[in-house]
Amino acid sequence: MVDSSQPAGHPVNEAPSRGFASAWRLVRDALRGAPIDHTTAPIGRSVVMLAIPMVMEMIMESIFAVADVFWVSHLGANATAIVGLTESMMVIMYSVAMGVSIGAMALVARRIGEKKPVEAGRAAVQAIALGVGMSALIGIVCATNASSLLRMMGATPEVVATGSRFTQVMLGGNMTVFLLFLINAIFRGAGDAAFAMRVLWLGNILNIVLGPCFIFGVGPFPALGVTGAAVATTIGRGTAVLYQLYLLTRGRSRITISRETLGLDFGVMGSVLRMSVSGTVQILVSTTSYVGLVRIISDFGSVPLAGYTIGLRIIMFALLPSFGVSNAAATLVGQNLGAGHPDRAEKCVWRAGAYNAVILGGLGFLFIVFAPALVSLFTPDDAVHSYGVSCLRIVSAGFLFYGYGMVLSQSFNGAGDTWTPTILNFLSFWVLQLPIAWWLSQHTSLGARGVFVALAFSYSTLAVLSAAIFRRGRWKMKKV
Repeated sequence: MVDSSQPAGHPVNEAPSRGFASAWRLVRDALRGAPIDHTTAPIGRSVVMLAIPMVMEMIMESIFAVADVFWVSHLGANATAIVGLTESMMVIMYSVAMGVSIGAMALVARRIGEKKPVEAGRAAVQAIALGVGMSALIGIVCATNASSLLRMMGATPEVVATGSRFTQVMLGGNMTVFLLFLINAIFRGAGDAAFAMRVLWLGNILNIVLGPCFIFGVGPFPALGVTGAAVATTIGRGTAVLYQLYLLTRGRSRITISRETLGLDFGVMGSVLRMSVSGTVQILVSTTSYVGLVRIISDFGSVPLAGYTIGLRIIMFALLPSFGVSNAAATLVGQNLGAGHPDRAEKCVWRAGAYNAVILGGLGFLFIVFAPALVSLFTPDDAVHSYGVSCLRIVSAGFLFYGYGMVLSQSFNGAGDTWTPTILNFLSFWVLQLPIAWWLSQHTSLGARGVFVALAFSYSTLAVLSAAIFRRGRWKMKKV
């Protein structure tokens, strides 16, 4: 029987086919980095074109982290411990690198939006010069004192003997991490999210392949033990940085470093540094609050702590797409403010926030329903399982709020208003989260589960406060 509502010669399912083909072309264009003007293109398309490669970038980083620990764990407890201790020190460097990246991204996005590519290139040069200077100083000081730093962190003599060289290589080679974060932020600010994705994939794939080769001495490679993991990481990330510089100097990106952009400009460098200081504090406030939560929950023993760790790992993996959407919103804000379109910048944020809320809301619903099955993949222990399920369900209940909150927070950064999210993070995580977590866990029947409630409450509060301040619009007048 023929459907008379369809034109002759056209199959009934043609519209869905066209819709699928259009969606596939959008994904393909995003991964290829197809040209697009983010100050004039349809807002939905701009968000998706930036978000997809950013999400893929984050996923590869998480895969690398799992693979690295997997190979090192085969060397025994001391080797695994040295990686954990060194990573705890590297967190500070990551925070500094991400702080500088926030300033660089905001400045580059603004110049690109103003249609001043040469000024954008000059801003990139100043940010890279600042990153090189800071990472070199950190590397020299920390690498020469690696053993002392490990002992200060509580490492036993056996652990120090096993892995001090690993720590030396990681700390001494921190410039590769610093520049990888920084230059990828420059690409994102310019709207070249696909380049940032490819660079990180290159570095991490090399790292994953070279890791077991240097650790166990596969083929012509020397068997370096745990130090081999650091060597592989430094080579992988160093190669990625070289590729970044190639893209920047060969005109492959929307932003190019040329002779006219070279040379130090301390005024521009000062602008990057000012935003970087508050950006670094912003990240440190957030990351250190997790240390406080772990300290509170550890009073209840290893079972609640293990459940919390499992639940939070699942949640952090689910947040990866949201980080991509949030970074996309930051780029759109910076470029549209630079182009003199503050109202369009605001519309971009609310659209990205809606997308993020839908994504996280859907994941939150699935986590609440399937929490027992998900947690059972990580532990056979019934007691640990119970706490893991509680953590996953309680925290996931606020995912709709987090979707908007993450986008709004990053949008302030994209506008160059880095102090607003810093202050909001401090109020939400240190003034509210930690005291509430302590009180609920110590003075109510919730016990350790009070920490989960405090976590959900603080992130939801952060979203509400961010929305209220964002609506006032003072970020639109931020000069960078």
